[in-house]
Amino acid sequence: MKRLSLDEVEGIPVFGSLVWKPVRKTLGVTAFGINAYTAANAGDEVVEDHTESQLGHEEVYAVVTGHATFTVDGEEVDAPAGTLVYLDDPAQQRSAVAKEPNTTVLAIGGRPGQHEISAWEYFFPALPSMAAGDYDTARRLLEKALREHDAGAVRYQLACVEALSGNTERALVELKAAIDAEARFREHAAKDEDFASIRDDPRFAELTVAG
Repeated sequence: MKRLSLDEVEGIPVFGSLVWKPVRKTLGVTAFGINAYTAANAGDEVVEDHTESQLGHEEVYAVVTGHATFTVDGEEVDAPAGTLVYLDDPAQQRSAVAKEPNTTVLAIGGRPGQHEISAWEYFFPALPSMAAGDYDTARRLLEKALREHDAGAVRYQLACVEALSGNTERALVELKAAIDAEARFREHAAKDEDFASIRDDPRFAELTVAG
């Protein structure tokens, strides 16, 4: 048995104002995904705008503290503390914004009958270091992630770090590995400013032009 307070889980800033709390990893849950997101201020994003089409997950969002407004396929849902918002259709577009400071939303999800850990759980911890320009720390975290879960998304983030660091050769190697694992990264890379330093390299063009 384990007991955990969400206040004990350190938040990690990931995208914009979004702060992620890695609950699943902290507890060691393997049957389903469970993580928390917090918003320090009213108006901050507390669930990013996305669908679950890629992973096929159904999700429950539980507003633990504060007050949020969800938007699901264009429909607004008022969600004070204690509200559960269940999305059984992975294709539904969803997002949420805090109406009160210190709003926390717990996200629980997975595929019926199974749970596969999402790659973003492995690369999210490196994003603050990337944003701060601390590429050595970001590289270390991503290399550790690769030892645990060799996924295209992790390889892609490592390619970004290497390009930002000026390490052209490794950036190209990691980007190729990411694209070989998941072709969707070909289009992402073509538009990603993280690769500005290698964009004029003909090998980058070969990787990012659809075959």
